[in-house]
Amino acid sequence: QVQLVESGGGLVQPGGSLRLSCTASTNIYSNYAMNWYRQAPGKQRDLVATLASVGRINYADSVKGRFTISTDYAKNTVYLRMNGLKPEDTAVYFCNALNRLSKTEYWGQGTQVTVSS
Repeated sequence: QVQLVESGGGLVQPGGSLRLSCTASTNIYSNYAMNWYRQAPGKQRDLVATLASVGRINYADSVKGRFTISTDYAKNTVYLRMNGLKPEDTAVYFCNALNRLSKTEYWGQGTQVTVSS
């Protein structure tokens, strides 16, 4: 069982920035793809950014150029840097770890991001 602990959410004004962190209880370098999802009220959970392996990164079109996913493998931590935040970015953000071998998924508890003036 892998535990994922997220932090960094909060209230920010439009145009502002936040950095989310997700720390895993296991070594994520070798066997895990790390992802960030978000879910707005009344909507489905959507993939925001994925880091399948070193150098293999993809973003949802809605966040390209504004969000950056990165990792510190020494700390087993993945980050989501969010710049130029918009009200439509308001959601609960979830960290996800996908074991490439077993295809087992693990989820963090979610962290609320609210963009409002």
